[in-house]
Amino acid sequence: MYRHLLVPTDGSNLSRETVQEAVAFARAIRARITILHAQQLQLAVNELLLEGQAAALTPALDQRLQEASQAHAETVLAEAREVAESAGVSCDTITFPTAVVSEAIIETADRQGCDLIFMASHGRRGLAGLVLGSETQRVLCHTEIPVLVHRHRSLAKGDA
Repeated sequence: MYRHLLVPTDGSNLSRETVQEAVAFARAIRARITILHAQQLQLAVNELLLEGQAAALTPALDQRLQEASQAHAETVLAEAREVAESAGVSCDTITFPTAVVSEAIIETADRQGCDLIFMASHGRRGLAGLVLGSETQRVLCHTEIPVLVHRHRSLAKGDA
């Protein structure tokens, strides 16, 4: 049976729900979890290029964006840790700065000795799924570790 789960989270509502489900699952099978926040390095730059408007990244602005990103990661991981600890599940947290989220997930699972990756799926279909891609799909295609994909309740019912 599984003993160590990796649970990636970005702090979204879907990720929060997935953390809760992963904690309940880990508790039921007496496993421990590692919660990962893959901190996207390109996020700040991409947000500044909205609507074709480019903004110059000064060192001060870049520093403020990095600090805000780190603060967000700390908040997301603290909330997830609280869910695990309140359920009595052993939990570690990791922040992994990366440009490619799926690679960070796979690398962390390997390094931490996880035997299951428990992650969310946004359920994008059609052109949105093709254009936006899917971190879950990339992880499924590139890891040898089993992946349990949690579908949000509304997505599982076809309400998406």
